[in-house]
Amino acid sequence: MAEPARQTEAILEVRGLHKHYPLTQGIVFKKQVGAVRAVDGVDLDLAAGETLGIVGESGCGKSTLARLLVHLERPTAGVIRYKGEDITKLSGRALKAVRRNIQMVFQDPYTSLNPRMTVGDIIGEPYEIHPEVAPKGDRRQKVQDLLDVVGLNPEYINRYPHQFSGGQRQRIGIARGLALQPEIIVADEPVSALDVSVQAQVVNLLDKLQNEFGLSYVFIAHDLSIVRHISDRVGVMYLGRIVEIGKDAEIYDHPTHPYTQALLSAVPVPDPTAREHRERILLTGDVPSPANIPSGCRFRTRCWKARQRCAQEVPLLAVPAVFRDDRSPAAHDSACHFAEEKHVVPLEPGPVT
Repeated sequence: MAEPARQTEAILEVRGLHKHYPLTQGIVFKKQVGAVRAVDGVDLDLAAGETLGIVGESGCGKSTLARLLVHLERPTAGVIRYKGEDITKLSGRALKAVRRNIQMVFQDPYTSLNPRMTVGDIIGEPYEIHPEVAPKGDRRQKVQDLLDVVGLNPEYINRYPHQFSGGQRQRIGIARGLALQPEIIVADEPVSALDVSVQAQVVNLLDKLQNEFGLSYVFIAHDLSIVRHISDRVGVMYLGRIVEIGKDAEIYDHPTHPYTQALLSAVPVPDPTAREHRERILLTGDVPSPANIPSGCRFRTRCWKARQRCAQEVPLLAVPAVFRDDRSPAAHDSACHFAEEKHVVPLEPGPVT
């Protein structure tokens, strides 16, 4: 598990973030008939030196959120503040300056690297956009230093991406993200395309780099055990919104939202005894379309605790009333009208090797 984040003000604040993609009909005269609500009201904070993990099913909006945070896409509504400045309103040089401090590591190490460029050109490309970071005469040495930092031979600088394995390519992507000495790295499922042993190596590398360079991470992944290993806090996403968020031990050992409990119950447990005695939560129905989100609580169509109130009122992401006077780990933000702590066999936070 990552070291606890220092108690500092948020370096990144997200409030009411929305990204809707219009659905249109017609060829000549297009008419909007709806919208895909990929991100639909996300609030979160990221402190300096902290790792915030984001988990959820495919299609819940995690990758769209990542692209919004690095301003690869403009939000439909909402605010993203970097050190108090709303970056959604920036353009030109001001946006370019902020982007230097918020970099991204992409999901697919095979398609995120240009096959026609050498490793030296790929890692050194950010210096062409931000020449103030490295004068031309120093760039080759800086690229070789970055290769060494991520565990690759500096002599590989003239090789092409096809000459590397998947894990090595992801290290190249990480080196590219580090080139401009950013404060925040958004890692969009950086290990999902890699073998298990290679995943551990890349996660340990990210952990090492965070301590070495004082980085803050937004770490997106499907694998709950990896997220627990590297994260200080964890946010659970469902259909474009955060439904539960808290410290890693609060989420994994004391979940209060039914969706989080269902996710944790689906994680494979290596201990046969624990596997036999745990309760398996099977969700009914399919994930609703983000173009037709249910009224009230968006999880209610698959929830075993759903009541009439769930269809009428949207639950707020806050500490549930039943836990507000409680100092237990269950007293963390959860968007459920009937939140309650449920025993789910926790993942063992053992070391990743």
